[in-house]
Amino acid sequence: MSDNWVVQNLQNTLATWNEKLTEIWTLLMQSPEEFKGGDIWDVILKIHGALQAIGIALLVLFFLVGVVKTCGSFAELKKPEHALKVFVRFAIAKGVVTYGLELMLALCSIVQGMTSTVMRAAGIGKGGDATLPEEIVTAIEECGFLESIPLWAVTLIGSLFITVLAFIMILTVYGRFFKLYLYAAIAPIPLATFAGEPTQHIGIAFLKSYAAVCLEGLIIILACIIFSVFASSPPVVDADASVVSTVWSYIAQLVFNMLVLVGTVKMADRVVREMMGL
Repeated sequence: MSDNWVVQNLQNTLATWNEKLTEIWTLLMQSPEEFKGGDIWDVILKIHGALQAIGIALLVLFFLVGVVKTCGSFAELKKPEHALKVFVRFAIAKGVVTYGLELMLALCSIVQGMTSTVMRAAGIGKGGDATLPEEIVTAIEECGFLESIPLWAVTLIGSLFITVLAFIMILTVYGRFFKLYLYAAIAPIPLATFAGEPTQHIGIAFLKSYAAVCLEGLIIILACIIFSVFASSPPVVDADASVVSTVWSYIAQLVFNMLVLVGTVKMADRVVREMMGL
């Protein structure tokens, strides 16, 4: 690391950003069962099990409501095709409520497999480090003490922005895990609506929303890959420009790219929902 205090400030800031980006990269490859050692998942399992009994009771209620609304009279139930249709719907709904958590975890695993495929195709093993170019380091180290004062002010502002953006990114990823846990805990209630034809749209919307949350991880990974390409590109340095202008231009470009990345991550939920028609 350079002995120049301005360079050290920038390098420490980029190290913080890379640390958070690598943490994000690692978290997105974890399943809800593995997150934070599985302690949160154990609590979710207990809540899910408690709500499963309520889901079974609602299953019967939605089933009866569906039968009343879809059959003109109970005489129709005497027909074998109608009776078989009603029985199959109830059996499927019962299976969805009983094994809904396993189905949701399978869907999450499929999305994680897609994420791994994207990572291998991109040829990137981690989040892509943002490093301070040698051109910028050399330009800063050649400055005198008085010239380094405005540089320190510029880098301080840029460092503040970069640090805030890094924590916004990590909070967004943590928020995705919170949503996955909420969906897993409450799943038996909306899944019970599959028992009745008039109410099945609630269960379908629930599963589509859960799938959207799972796919958020894939969108975030894609955004990180694109950012890593930007971060590895060497900056354009104007030989005639002053050092302050050069450093300011580099920091502004870097912060802009990070803003785009954070904005994409923040809008990942909206992007996926638009793609799925939600």
